[in-house]
Amino acid sequence: MLKLAVGDPHKTLLGVAHLLPLPGSPGASCLEAVIERALTDTEALVASGFDGFVIENFGDAPFYPDNVPAETIASMTRVGAELRRHHTAAVIGINVLRNDARAALCVAAATGADFIRVNVHSGVAYTAQGMLSSQAHESRRLRERSTQTCESSPMLA
Repeated sequence: MLKLAVGDPHKTLLGVAHLLPLPGSPGASCLEAVIERALTDTEALVASGFDGFVIENFGDAPFYPDNVPAETIASMTRVGAELRRHHTAAVIGINVLRNDARAALCVAAATGADFIRVNVHSGVAYTAQGMLSSQAHESRRLRERSTQTCESSPMLA
């Protein structure tokens, strides 16, 4: 599990890997092209001194406001697994846009990612996708269920 102590003089520097449109999205790329671009982008981040990166399905616009379809989860899992295989020492996070905490937790668990990012984990935000509401009540329970069968959980929400 990723742990950073309060007051730690080492500041973690993270970049973002904006994925090309995934299969099922408008203008979708083949998955091999998505992986190749993600590897190129993340290699540049790590070579430039970044400690890690967040993977986002940024090319999938227009975004679903909450739950993404299964093909998005499957594609992000495949990309995440490849990136973890190539960047064993990097801190890796998952953000499933626009606001799918459940999918992000599942992708993180399957790929060995260190944390997730949820755009609206508590409260409400008005966005281009409409009103986004907190998913903390669901994601915290999913996180608890997933850690009941594992020694430790790689997820921070």
